[in-house]
Amino acid sequence: MNGPDLPAWAAWIVVILAVTGAGFALTGALGLIRLKTFYERVHAPTLGATLGAFLILSGSMLLLTLVEGRVVLRDALIGLFITITTPVTMLLLARAAAHRDRTEKSPKAPPEP
Repeated sequence: MNGPDLPAWAAWIVVILAVTGAGFALTGALGLIRLKTFYERVHAPTLGATLGAFLILSGSMLLLTLVEGRVVLRDALIGLFITITTPVTMLLLARAAAHRDRTEKSPKAPPEP
């Protein structure tokens, strides 16, 4: 099957998944720009990037599965790595910033756990 042979219903599903995923990623990027503190800024892109990438990769897997005529799961590895690394990175950045704020006695420092 080639691109022009793709059924219309499948094309619409792929487009909806890709555009919705791009919208979530854009929302996360806008949150990075508009939010004021570091702790707020680190949260929005993490959620947007994770959900956006999941939806875009779902559309990609559907498209490749239909075009190649077999189940294509190689994009699932990308999704797995993004799903694991993005929240872990956010957590490490937030902990490092909290430690820095506590050691510098910043008024914005979160309370001690």
